[in-house]
This record gives sequence, C-alpha cells and structure tokens, in this order.
Amino acid sequence: MRSTTLGSTGLLVSRIAFGTWQLGGDWGTFAEDDARRAIHRARELGVNFFDTAQGYGFGASERLLGAALRDELRGHRDELVIATKGGLRRTGTGVARDASPAALRAGVDASLTALGVDHIDLYQVHWPDPDVPLADTAGALEELVAAGKIRHVGVSNYTAEQMAEFSRTLPVETLQPPYHLFRRGIEDTVLPYTRRRGIGVLVYGPLAHGLLTGTLGEDTVFPADDWRAKSEVFRGEAYRRNLGVVHALEEFAAFRDMTVSQLAIAWTLARPGVDAAIVGARRVHHVEDSLAAADLTLDETDLKDIDSIMAAATSVAGPSPESV
Repeated sequence: MRSTTLGSTGLLVSRIAFGTWQLGGDWGTFAEDDARRAIHRARELGVNFFDTAQGYGFGASERLLGAALRDELRGHRDELVIATKGGLRRTGTGVARDASPAALRAGVDASLTALGVDHIDLYQVHWPDPDVPLADTAGALEELVAAGKIRHVGVSNYTAEQMAEFSRTLPVETLQPPYHLFRRGIEDTVLPYTRRRGIGVLVYGPLAHGLLTGTLGEDTVFPADDWRAKSEVFRGEAYRRNLGVVHALEEFAAFRDMTVSQLAIAWTLARPGVDAAIVGARRVHHVEDSLAAADLTLDETDLKDIDSIMAAATSVAGPSPESV
C-alpha cells in the first residue's frame, strides 16, 4: 500500500483510507461481522487511515470501527490515523448542521467515547453551518487541540472562500470534498486553493456512490433504508445515460486488466493535489478489489482517453445531511 504525507499535517497515511459511512445505517442493513472482517483485511493490506463521523449513525459507525480496531488501538496506536467528523445533530425530521462551539465540544467527547481512544488524529467539520460564524467554529476546535483531545483540524464540503475565512482563526489543515469522474467541480477553485496552501486533500465518493462499481443497472432496486432509493441520481434518463458511460469505462478498464472501480479510484489518486481517496466496503472482497487501485498507474494517454469517454456523462451530485 502506497503512503503519503497528508498535506502539511506530518501524518503519514495510506493513499486509500477505509471509509465507514456505509456502517452507519444510511446505506441499508448489513452484517457487522462482515464489516469487521473488511476492516481487519484493510489493515492487513496496509491501510492505516480510517475515516468515520459522528453523523454516521450518531455513534454507530464510530463504535463499530473502534471495536474492530481495539487490539490495534491498544498495541499500535501511533501507527493508525483515525479521522472523524462532527457538526451534525439529529432533529425530529432528520439531520441538521450544527457547528456551534457547544455542539462541537460535546461531539468530540462523544466521538472519543464511541471510538474508545484518548485523542482523535484528525477532526473535521462535516458541513459548513450557515448559522454559526466560522470564527466561532474554528475557535472551539483550537481549544480542543490545546486540550489534547484532537491533534489536527480539517473541514469537509467547504468552498475555498469558507476555508480562507476559517483559516483566519485556525489554519485549515485538511479538506474532505466529494470527487469522482462524474463530479469534478473542485478542480475549478478548491484544488488550486488547497495546493497553494499545502492543505491535505482526502476525497470521498470516488466510486460515485456505487455508480462506478459496475454493479448497478436500470433494474437495480435499492432497499428503502438506503438513501439512494430516494435520490434522483439513480433514476431517469440521466441515470441511464451514465450507465452507458460506465459500461464504456468497464471496457476501457478491462483492456488494461483492471476493474472499473479500480480505474475510478486510480483516476482520483492520479489527480494533482489529491493525497488520499476514501473507499467504503462491507465485505472482504470489496476491500481487496479497491485497495489494488493504489498500485495502479494511469498515464497521460489513459487520462485523455478517460476524459473522452466522460464527455457523454451527466454530472452527478451527492446527498447533503438534509436530503439523507
């Protein structure tokens, strides 16, 4: 497993991070034993970077990850980089953004307990909160760093302007944005900003929420408790057109002895300014397929050919807390 230094944090991380959104309940039911085996297999294959969030089941994902890594956390804590996120809260109708100082302080304590650790290596604000000044959010996290509860501070789903304002109080060290072949908006302003300032970038959704796995079709039916069952991304003419693009990518990948999911992950890792890609899995064979992408190389001709295939695609957005 290739590794890299995450921005200017000094953290040495595997280029693929194991993501755990799929273990929080928004993606349907699953077998916890399978998930634990997947986490163990990722670790065996060299992954040392694990990303979770309080909002993934409000403790469910963090508890599962902490339990699966319990022995590693006790005996090899310094070898692991545990990243989590806060700034969301449950409401009577769903989930809302709350990056207030009080909510973040309580959230960090809850995450420490759920994970079973005494510090969090990287704590990220999950979504910008329009009702809380960024200076207040940054100031609270600065206090938590001073208290030793968190080591490094990042943000997720922030624009370049929001990062700049946040950094007037506390420098943003990392960014976690959505990024995949069907969603490239961060190339315009966000990635140039992070590259200029040495901000580490760990992208999420490199498989476009399953679209780039090659396992979906027009007749795919998602369980009612899977957020994709309610998403416009996975129905209609645009979805059918994108399935055709995926099929073309599959043929391109097969000619190079790789799967389309490996191609999609390798593509994100080949992009300038991207340090790591977060990939979720609930079964061992998914882990093994995805992690192989870290050792693949796409040359300039490959990247141009991929761009030509993607010319027929329709842009794909992802969910916000309010829509899940």
